[in-house]
Amino acid sequence: MTEATYKNILVDQDGAIGIVTLNRPKVLNALSHELMDELVAALEIFDRDDKIRVIILTGSERAFAAGADIGEMSDETTISIMQKDRFATWAKVAKIKKPIIAAVSGYALGGGCELMMSCDIIIASESAQIGQPEINIGVIPGAGGTQRLTRVVGKHKAMEMILTGRPMNAQEAFHYGLVVKVVPVELYLDEAKSLAREIAKKSPVALKMAKEAVLKTFDTSISEGLEFERKNFYMLFSSEDQKEGMKAFLEKRQPTFSGR
Repeated sequence: MTEATYKNILVDQDGAIGIVTLNRPKVLNALSHELMDELVAALEIFDRDDKIRVIILTGSERAFAAGADIGEMSDETTISIMQKDRFATWAKVAKIKKPIIAAVSGYALGGGCELMMSCDIIIASESAQIGQPEINIGVIPGAGGTQRLTRVVGKHKAMEMILTGRPMNAQEAFHYGLVVKVVPVELYLDEAKSLAREIAKKSPVALKMAKEAVLKTFDTSISEGLEFERKNFYMLFSSEDQKEGMKAFLEKRQPTFSGR
């Protein structure tokens, strides 16, 4: 898939930052199968591009993504939806090795909330409405909402949100640690870019190792996680970036990382 074939997303590059914008404005960026295929393809291209060090995923001021495309799912059966296994595509987002910053404004509901939580850092505008309203249409979150949301906000808040379908606003999401910063609507993408530029200055090798180690927290015990972290730490001493970073520190200058 090439950029010319994208129908549901926009792709851009700002220096070392790759930017993917969800672009189905008439349906508030509803996450159709086609959109998700395009999104994963774009993310994987950025992940392979050595010039890109950080990725931003965003939508519009009105909606990051208001949910999955219900029209595609309404007539599915248990067997048909299992056979299509569309969540296998969703899982690929979490497997991107480079840091992904979600820049969220407006609605981030259902699948939009789940996609947002698949990213590594979340910047929200003051207008953000974040939630899992699937209960209102007779189903539950299926792309990680019950698991990722609970791990961040805790059992009781997650239960309230998932069982009632009520969303939280941006300030509440910040209070619960779901987003790292809330800014005015006109600044949310600029804030994400500023953070991305700061991260992009770091060693690409160390960034990947750090992301991998943090994510390991969610599927290991503390002792296994510590062992994994230590191995990644040791491995970085084989990189040119480690030598450059420590040499620059001792010489009191800014390092120039090569990603090797």
